Amino acid sequence: MAGRCACSHRCPPGSWPGRASTRAKVVKDLGEDEDWLWDIANEMEIEDGVIWVYGVGEDGVQAFTDFGIDNLIELIKLYKENPELLRR
Repeated sequence: MAGRCACSHRCPPGSWPGRASTRAKVVKDLGEDEDWLWDIANEMEIEDGVIWVYGVGEDGVQAFTDFGIDNLIELIKLYKENPELLRR
């Protein structure tokens, strides 16, 4: 039976991410500039593996599933090879 996932789609329970890493952790792990990474990740959608995590009284924290980190790494490669594609 399909359940309700965080993205409001009807996803099978086994397809929900088991974990996610915050943007700060991904920045540290990948050794990239946080502002630059924000510009890149900002174009990602939930289908790309990026989610927002909210707590009580918090604005929210951007986080990435393992799939999202893989997609982010591909975007990083793309923008490093073609920096003119990223408009600030």
